[in-house]
Amino acid sequence: MRGGRSWGGVLLAVAAVCVFAFFGLLTLLLIGGFNTGGRGLVFGMVLGTLPVPVYAALALWLDRYEKEPVWMLAGAFFWGATVAVFLSFVLNSISGAVVASVAGAAAGDFFMSVISAPVVEESSKGFALLVLFLWKRDEFDGVVDGVVYAAMVGLGFAMVENFSYYGAALVQGGIEGGVATFVVRGVLTPFNHPLFTAMFGIGLGLARVSGRRWVKVSAPVVGFFLAMLLHALWNGLSYVTPGLLGLAIVISLLLFPTMAGVLVAVSLSLGREGRVVREFLRPELEAGEISASEYRTLGSVSGRLASTMRAFFSGPGRWRARRRFNQAASELAFHRDRISRGLTSGGDRERDEGYRAELLRLGGRL
Repeated sequence: MRGGRSWGGVLLAVAAVCVFAFFGLLTLLLIGGFNTGGRGLVFGMVLGTLPVPVYAALALWLDRYEKEPVWMLAGAFFWGATVAVFLSFVLNSISGAVVASVAGAAAGDFFMSVISAPVVEESSKGFALLVLFLWKRDEFDGVVDGVVYAAMVGLGFAMVENFSYYGAALVQGGIEGGVATFVVRGVLTPFNHPLFTAMFGIGLGLARVSGRRWVKVSAPVVGFFLAMLLHALWNGLSYVTPGLLGLAIVISLLLFPTMAGVLVAVSLSLGREGRVVREFLRPELEAGEISASEYRTLGSVSGRLASTMRAFFSGPGRWRARRRFNQAASELAFHRDRISRGLTSGGDRERDEGYRAELLRLGGRL
């Protein structure tokens, strides 16, 4: 069985890489052929890729308790950067051309930007979140996970979309035009796509943690429609209020409130996750296997940050051990929480014992 699962995982990974490479290549050919040309495409790829590691690190920093598997984060990012962008490019172009042929070029451009793009792009990005939510119940635990996966999908999508914008700006306005577009899209508004898609991620996260059936059904639906609505409002307001003044108005009225709302949702979810850790690590506390001070540290964001910083200044080995200890504690607590809510898929006792043994082993090294 282990060998079968291993080979199955390898084959799935190979298939995913092939799919991402295929659609990524097609997307670059379309962008270079229709929008930017070769020189513009290279320029756009350099500027589009440059800030992504910083923004991804900021998004991942939000996940303070149970870090998500790297392969799932990478899969979400590359889905957004390849398949989602390709589908959006093709479907938006077709819808815009159809409307333009009937009502004129201006109507086609407006339809593509304000109506088609929000529906098509949020659907193509949100599909990855839905797959992870349904497939990996032991990893997609709540609102924070929904926001993190949404951020990765959105950052991948925005990165490749910006290849086109930056390259086209270079062609039309030279280096100055390309850099100006980078400032607007890459510096002032880099989190548009992650924030829009985060609405659906929050909805899925609420569905995961709630015990009420109506929340499980309605939260993802409301989140998805809110993602499309915010996307449509952003594109529509940007369309009718061009220029720097218009950008400032749109950022103030839409982007800042949306970001504040997402941060509030993340903060509330982190509070819930801290309570989960404290509740389900209580057996180890009562058995004297972890100290009271360690228990308090593991159950709060500030405690974890402080302990990790102290370990960092004590040397790389101690820092790695602390991070692994914190992660093991979260894995154990969240696994027990999933058991209590009937979300696991078997092997509960063995996994519980494995997580617990890892926690105690790492605790002895601190």
